[in-house]
Amino acid sequence: MSRSLRVVWDDALAAYNFGPSHPLAPVRVELTIALAREFGLLDLDTVSVTGVQPADDKLLHLVHQPAYVEAVRRAGHDPAAADERRGLGTPDNPVFAGMHDAAALVVGATVGAAKAVWTGETEHAVNVAGGLHHAMPGNASGFCVYNDPAVAIAWLLDQGAERIAYVDVDVHHGDGVERAFWDDPRVLTASLHESPRTLFPGTGWPDDIGGAGAEGYAVNVALPSGTDDEEWLRAFFAVVPPLMQAFQPQVLVSQHGCDSHVLDPLAHLSLTVDGQRTAYEAIHRIAHEHADGRWIAVGGGGYELVQVVPRAWTHLIAEAAGAPIDPSTPTPESWRDYAHERTGQTAPRTMTDGVQPEVPPWAGRHHPADRLDQAALATRRAVFPWHGLDPQAGG
Repeated sequence: MSRSLRVVWDDALAAYNFGPSHPLAPVRVELTIALAREFGLLDLDTVSVTGVQPADDKLLHLVHQPAYVEAVRRAGHDPAAADERRGLGTPDNPVFAGMHDAAALVVGATVGAAKAVWTGETEHAVNVAGGLHHAMPGNASGFCVYNDPAVAIAWLLDQGAERIAYVDVDVHHGDGVERAFWDDPRVLTASLHESPRTLFPGTGWPDDIGGAGAEGYAVNVALPSGTDDEEWLRAFFAVVPPLMQAFQPQVLVSQHGCDSHVLDPLAHLSLTVDGQRTAYEAIHRIAHEHADGRWIAVGGGGYELVQVVPRAWTHLIAEAAGAPIDPSTPTPESWRDYAHERTGQTAPRTMTDGVQPEVPPWAGRHHPADRLDQAALATRRAVFPWHGLDPQAGG
């Protein structure tokens, strides 16, 4: 399907670093890029790799309050100036030297990806260092200082885009992006996440559907703890493709936090790398079926740094490049040696967790007593009528 892919990367993106004891370790993206290189993905004729320009204040102000941007800049120069009321200097978001510059570089990478897609330089673009979806207009939240996907979407709107779909498969609710466009029917935000009952940030209920005039454009699927590959995929196919068919976005932006994995230490879903790879295939297909191939993909959460993140996001890059990797493929020995050198951990030997997910069809098969079906049906009932869709229908 893919005609071209832009991978936005610079080693300087690893400067977004809250310190050695923080879960969001930049080694996870470094190992991802190293694995993608070992597989030759970045050398394909259809793939280009470009550097990064930091977002300037004008870009950041599309989403973030000027006073907040200044607070981030001050805290990065003087830790004593950190303002906890703005989420800076907290355990989730400790301040570090050059914090503004590092966070602005992540935003610049995602906006650069969006520019390349919107101007037709490339069909797809990926920034695995991005996906900082919790940051709010006036405060940091959940390891996120600036909200790169929200700024990229706001930039696209500034360029004249009229319909943008944002699909967030991180285990945590994509609350910051949803908040940024809560009242804007030009942007449909769809988040599949662990239930707010059991996980940060405690938001994203099915009945949270958008502000006045934008009802039905915030879509939330709250999944019960323990949801596995087939359950997750069943919920995804029950909700997302029908909405994309109705909405017909001009651009698809997707956030690919892989903390839904069963090994992730911060959450409680039970997906495998194989289930996540299947989701990437589905999102890629949606981009071609409903967004004329325009697809911007970013990273996100993921805290199993060696076993999960590099394999998941290398599958993402491979899928976006139109060169999917057979799950049974061994990981290169040189990469396993590098991962051990960097982390002291034994890296996985293959690109699979040994699972072949199947997706039970929704049509005529959903069961009101099933906890997963209850979650998906709650979202369909809350949102589908706003798009002229029947919550009880198949598909």
